[in-house]
Amino acid sequence: MSITSTSPDRRPDLRPTGSGRWADPLFRAIALAAGVSVLLVLGLMIGSTARDAWPVFEYQGFVSFFTSSEWNAGSSRGEFTGVYGAFAFIYGTLVSSAIAIAIALPLALAISLYINRIAPRRFRQALSYTVELLAAIPSVVYGLWGLLFFSPVVLQPISRVLIGTFGNVPLIGWLFEGPARNVNYFIAGNVLAIMILPIITAIAREVMAQTPEDQIQAAYGMGATDWEVMRRVIVKRSFPGIVGATMLGLGRALGETIAVAMLIGGQQRWGASLFFSGQSMAGHIASTFQDAAPETVDALIAVGVGLFVITVIVNVLARLLVWRIGRVAGDAAL
Repeated sequence: MSITSTSPDRRPDLRPTGSGRWADPLFRAIALAAGVSVLLVLGLMIGSTARDAWPVFEYQGFVSFFTSSEWNAGSSRGEFTGVYGAFAFIYGTLVSSAIAIAIALPLALAISLYINRIAPRRFRQALSYTVELLAAIPSVVYGLWGLLFFSPVVLQPISRVLIGTFGNVPLIGWLFEGPARNVNYFIAGNVLAIMILPIITAIAREVMAQTPEDQIQAAYGMGATDWEVMRRVIVKRSFPGIVGATMLGLGRALGETIAVAMLIGGQQRWGASLFFSGQSMAGHIASTFQDAAPETVDALIAVGVGLFVITVIVNVLARLLVWRIGRVAGDAAL
């Protein structure tokens, strides 16, 4: 009788080969260079813009530049002769972005919950693609559509109703003072809401999809309704991600240029009413940079520095808020 013996499987030889000895250090060097280049580009951007903007801050005064609303551009090449105050543009940027977030966030949450929990499975992918398609539409197309159709056909009648309903209400009537112009904060904010809707929806939908199914079924087992499951389980667990998505949408709204410049009014002034025609920071830079005198170019760069600072502050606050919410949620789960 013959006995056949099977030889043990050979393990792969994991010792470094000739190419492996130099491939790993090369990859580390390339990865390190890529990371450092990002910081280098950011540092160069901050340094160059701050250098060009500093003479404006010295001439106008740092506080005065950001708190004054008077903008009277000069035409000098070697000295400053104009008056530069960016408050009207800061106000227009913040108001239009706040309107956009106030409209887009509830819509994004409703769409995300519908896609994840209510919509038939065969329609979910198509609905997701449809919402994400909105992000592929160019900004100038949004501006033209808002100017020629959305504003006169949809938003103008709504504006008149809001003015007639809330214009004389104490405490809040100043927000709805008329008349409703064709281009104003309200018009720009509504179109901005549609533009940032895909960003918030896509992230919120993915975050909600990570909710463990056993927690959802446990809630149903305790007698919770669909609304209670979505509100107390899915939304509550996804809240840090929803906050992050909202801040990303806010960052997009703060920096939007062409559509806002076409719809906000282009006026170098500000007003408390939602229906006031004003200007945004990015819109003012885009609309006046090409024909600006050298001193005005430096002033516009200073406006860009202000917009950069606002964006950084928003992102830092978002990071801190998400970290804090996640920490509180983690402590509550222990």
